[in-house]
Amino acid sequence: MTRIKICGLTSPEEIGYANELLPDYAGFVFAPSRRRITIDQAVVLRLALSPAVRSVGVFVNEEISVIKKLRGVLHLVQIHGDEDEAYLRALKKEVGLPVIRAVRVRSAEDIQKALAIPADYILFDAYSPAGYGGTGETFGWELVAGFPRPFFLAGGLDADNAADAVQAAAPFCVDLSSGAETDGKKDRQKMQKIISAVRSVK
Repeated sequence: MTRIKICGLTSPEEIGYANELLPDYAGFVFAPSRRRITIDQAVVLRLALSPAVRSVGVFVNEEISVIKKLRGVLHLVQIHGDEDEAYLRALKKEVGLPVIRAVRVRSAEDIQKALAIPADYILFDAYSPAGYGGTGETFGWELVAGFPRPFFLAGGLDADNAADAVQAAAPFCVDLSSGAETDGKKDRQKMQKIISAVRSVK
C-alpha cells in the first residue's frame, strides 16, 4: 500500500490531526518557508507526535552540523536544495539516518539521472522557478511510472488527485502539503479525505 506523508506541520493542533489520522510520515520544514519551524519547536512537536508516525526533517542547503542536532528528533532527512553527491554521502555518514533526495522534474532526463543518486529514497517534485518545493504544482506522473527505486511523489497533490497519482505512478509514498491546507493551515477534513483516498487504492 502506498504510504502517506503530510509535510509542513507547525503546531500542536496539526500534530493532533496527525495523531488521530495516522499518516505514515509527518514532515517538519527547517528551510525558508511559511511552514518553517525552529529546532526547539521541532523537539516539542516531535514529543507530542504518535510513535506510529515517522518524522521527516526537510532542509535546503543546510550545514550538516545543524542537521546532526536533530538526530534524536527525526527518523529521516529530506534534502531539497542544491546539495551534491559528496554532501549526501557525508550526511549519511555523519547523521546516520535514511535520506530522501528531492528531484525537481522538468524532463525524463531528470528522472534518469536520479537513478544514480546516493540516497535511500528519491522524491520527485514539480519543477518551479519560484522555489525548491511546496509550490502546489503538478507534473506528468507518467514520467516516473516504473522508476525502479522506491520514491516519494510530490507536487500539487490533494484529495481530488492523490488516488489518481497513486494509480498512475505507483509511488512508495505520496507527499502532500498545500493540498492538505486551508488558508495556510493544515485542515483536518482535507487530511482525512487524502488519507482515505490513497488508502482506498487497491
